Amino acid sequence: MRRALHAIALFEGVKGIAAITASLGLLGLAHHDLRQLVYALIGHFHLNPDARYPKLLLTYAELLGNENLRSVVLLAWGYAAIRLTEAYGLWKDRAWAEWLAALSGAVYVPLEFSHLLKQPTAINVAVLVGNIAVVMYMALRLARRRAERQALQLRPDTSP
Repeated sequence: MRRALHAIALFEGVKGIAAITASLGLLGLAHHDLRQLVYALIGHFHLNPDARYPKLLLTYAELLGNENLRSVVLLAWGYAAIRLTEAYGLWKDRAWAEWLAALSGAVYVPLEFSHLLKQPTAINVAVLVGNIAVVMYMALRLARRRAERQALQLRPDTSP
């Protein structure tokens, strides 16, 4: 049981570190013309700017002006703080972290299900099943904690 909890904690920690790393990369682009950088990248790889993914990249480059970029970075830092806090709490076997993991995981299930309906791939199925498994595991741990607490309260006091 403890191994699974530590594995989830490590995964949450990796997601937090990844969010920080990505946000630092975005910060490095703050004072650059993103559209020009994307065109240079497309040219470097000899891609067609009218193809689906290069066009999508250009669209996002236009949307991410400096103000939007700063907002995205701040959101990434908030996300990272939550993930790293959750990882710490799970590693230390804290009930509050199990609640956080169960609730934050449950929030994504409808979104992942909707995404799966739009793009049914093996990866999307794996992400949905994995997230449901984590939520159920946390719910099970919380139920066990509650049962143990109730059993302790019902036990007669044997002290003199």
